[in-house]
Amino acid sequence: MTYINCLYGNFNKGVFSLQKPTSEKTRVDPSVPETIPKFVDELPIPPIARPNRHVKEKHPYYEIEMKEAMHRFHKYFPATTVWGYDGLYPGPTFHVNKDETIKVKWMNHLPSKHLLPIDHSLHGASHAPDVRTVVHVHGAHVASDSDGHPDAWFTPNFKITGETFKQKVYEYTNHQMGSTLWYHDHSLGITRLNVYAGLAGFYLVRDPLEKELQLPMGKYEIPLMIQDKSFNADGSLFYPENTNPPAEVNPSVVPAFLGNTIVVNGKLWPNLKVEPRKYRFRMLNASNTNGYTFSFENGDPFYQIGTDGGLLPEPVKLNSLSLEPAERADIIIDFSTFNGQSLILKNTNDEGDLSFIMQFQVVLPLLEKDTSEIPSSLCTVEPLTEEMSTKTRLLTVGATTDQYNRPMLLLDHRMWDDPVTEIPTLNCVETWKFINTTPFAHPIHVHLVQFKILHRRPFNLDRFLEDGHIQYTGPAIEPDDSEKGWKDTVRADPGMVTSIIMRFEDFTGDYVWHCHILEHEDHDMMRPIKVIE
Repeated sequence: MTYINCLYGNFNKGVFSLQKPTSEKTRVDPSVPETIPKFVDELPIPPIARPNRHVKEKHPYYEIEMKEAMHRFHKYFPATTVWGYDGLYPGPTFHVNKDETIKVKWMNHLPSKHLLPIDHSLHGASHAPDVRTVVHVHGAHVASDSDGHPDAWFTPNFKITGETFKQKVYEYTNHQMGSTLWYHDHSLGITRLNVYAGLAGFYLVRDPLEKELQLPMGKYEIPLMIQDKSFNADGSLFYPENTNPPAEVNPSVVPAFLGNTIVVNGKLWPNLKVEPRKYRFRMLNASNTNGYTFSFENGDPFYQIGTDGGLLPEPVKLNSLSLEPAERADIIIDFSTFNGQSLILKNTNDEGDLSFIMQFQVVLPLLEKDTSEIPSSLCTVEPLTEEMSTKTRLLTVGATTDQYNRPMLLLDHRMWDDPVTEIPTLNCVETWKFINTTPFAHPIHVHLVQFKILHRRPFNLDRFLEDGHIQYTGPAIEPDDSEKGWKDTVRADPGMVTSIIMRFEDFTGDYVWHCHILEHEDHDMMRPIKVIE
């Protein structure tokens, strides 16, 4: 995000704050990261969501409340006001079986005033209530009326609803591979604020294949939700009200948000005590803007077994792993040779406080022999090749300015409320090519589908901007080994044409695709999709 910082200046307290040196006797100031001790809080494990009952069709039925609560991010912080599913941050983790239908009633019990500054000039925020929510299970293969469309929002007790709102109870068929999904708010114009306030949780689809593979399970399988945040001195959440210099409209959306602390499962720089054995970690980058490259301080390897949409064909041995916002990775770490040691998980994208993620302390006794495995083969992946594609779409990722002279990122030069242009037919296979003309990467998320990354290829940017012709300047680059499974979010690199391929099946209706940098998404970097018969 270096380019964003240079281009737009001091829009974020968390990037450019000047901080005084501290001593051990200095009290903890939540607004000054250097004063906050690291690795003193134990990593929390989100509780499991439990169904309230089974409806007449025998489907598990859940009721999940969105409500305001107090949360302690650090043992030396005062309690912080957050918004959470069932009042928890992160929300409770769903464990569902592949092909098991469940029903969920998401209930908005939030207060009438928002925690954070709302820019009423954005689409969806100008003539709608300040506090509204809609839940999107990210990566779910689901009917459109249960997808969490940005305009299907609702206020407390469903008193006011958005124009695409259709039902109070959502149905998830879970007809997809076992995978690490997550759920979060998706309200038009305020997604960045609602997610930052705490509305996010894990949704894990279970596949019987995983038991056969003898992967680490039970208490040896742990979700890790990573976010960056900034705090005011009183421990309340900080989110910038405007850019610097300030925009004409106030409050104003900022072009990006980079916090100055790292939060994992709701705790700042936590530690996890582990046994000397293999553990499985479901990693999620749930940050608004920030991308991370994870590695151990000592350079030790780990194994990736899954991507956004499920297992890889075979494990990949890695020394580092990059995740953009909304991307997930399923990894196994073998602690068996580190008995009595501590390992620090680092973020090599940043320096200073943001370079630390968490600590693993290999100090627990081995309770029983570790019979889990890292199999040489994980699953058979359906072939999906460019030759199968019935349509190719060229889609520009570009930048412009809005009526207030603020930077605005767009997809294919169109705004959210322009007529829909991506209209796939049911069961078709399409190739989408994202032509990134901006100087930074964008994580592009497509609802409804899991896709394959075909390749990235450099092109002549100047010529494309001049006459719209794509002149490639080098060979196609295959996806990273860590990206060769099913994906629902792809990193569209600058100066590259990033090609993906996907099949639109089972459901018709209204969906969306967008950049998952939430500040971009809210400021019109989102477009509709209509799947038709």
